[in-house]
Amino acid sequence: MRIGTPLRPCPRRLLAALAAILSLTDAASSARPARPPSPALATSVTESPAAAGAAAQLIERLGLHVDPQPVRERPGWQSPRIVLVNPELRGLLPQLQHAAPRAKLIEVSAASPREIAAADAAIDVCSSEVLSKAKQLQWIHWLGAGVERCVQQPLMRERHILLTNLQRTMGPSIAEHALGMMLVLSRHLDYFLREQQQAHWAQEGPRPQLADLEGKTVLVVGLGGIGTEVARRAHAFGMRVIATRASGRTGPEYVSYVGLPDELLKLAKDADFVVNCAPITPQTTGIFNQEFFAALKPSAYFVSVARGRSTVTADLIAALKSGRLAGAGLDVVDPEPLPADSPLWHLPNVIITPHISADTPLAEEQRNAVTIENLRRYAAGEPMLSVVNVEHGY
Repeated sequence: MRIGTPLRPCPRRLLAALAAILSLTDAASSARPARPPSPALATSVTESPAAAGAAAQLIERLGLHVDPQPVRERPGWQSPRIVLVNPELRGLLPQLQHAAPRAKLIEVSAASPREIAAADAAIDVCSSEVLSKAKQLQWIHWLGAGVERCVQQPLMRERHILLTNLQRTMGPSIAEHALGMMLVLSRHLDYFLREQQQAHWAQEGPRPQLADLEGKTVLVVGLGGIGTEVARRAHAFGMRVIATRASGRTGPEYVSYVGLPDELLKLAKDADFVVNCAPITPQTTGIFNQEFFAALKPSAYFVSVARGRSTVTADLIAALKSGRLAGAGLDVVDPEPLPADSPLWHLPNVIITPHISADTPLAEEQRNAVTIENLRRYAAGEPMLSVVNVEHGY
């Protein structure tokens, strides 16, 4: 999920965990040679008990994947000299500089052609223009979970550029948004809010039938970082959770069944709610189409919090208008922004939020912490967090 607002320096828990790491980095920097440190020296500095404990706390809290290979073993790695940074990260620059004190951090909009050409790394910079000029670039950290803007660049594959992202950092916040939409839809809270605005006590007479989440079946499409958090919360509501994932049939104990992507239509028939948590890839583009909506119960609800291009918008509108779908909660749509003349704005059984489900203080704190920690790790040559499989697209 791509963030919707600029990142700001984060306080509190996670950066407190990073403080020990960064202080050790500072303490060692004066003794560090001008050339990149040898693997033995890097290990002795960065793997002290205090630093390892702080990093472990961050990794455990977010359930992050640690790459098994130290980045220093990648061909072409060196401790970065120049790091290009998205201008939206201006407020975070002091903390980023603290994580890599020997690197020169430059906002890409202010970088000279020579600085771009010499850049070793980039944070939230992945345009074709920059990639074509930054021929020394070895690593890109992307400030979102969805990395389609990067992986679609041919140079990423041709030059084997390392790509990391912010997977799992936004899962809890997005999952709460999804559950909130499920509650609004099943309890018809939007209807009662409209009645409230008319000062109407709508206890008697015709009104929507309320429904419980307990005992219902939710199909989580894409059991990754976001999907797992949705599944966890849905299970806590007493729901039966089924899911699909591309990487295999394994899942947490609170998921009753994990199927492969080709089982989507079969599983959809049993679902009272479907939550789209899938990354956008060629395989997931347009999977929520006429055939999919026809497989659902007419009483089912569709919630989408991943990528809008997974849904064929015209087919979704047709299903809603025809009664083949009870309602939809959409934080992502196709296209974005949603045009003012889209019928989705005016359908009574649709809730729309403008791709903001991850714009919370907690998600921001976690995004910042992982960004800082990954820069520290890259500079030290350590195993990286949240490495993206560029071929798979996630």
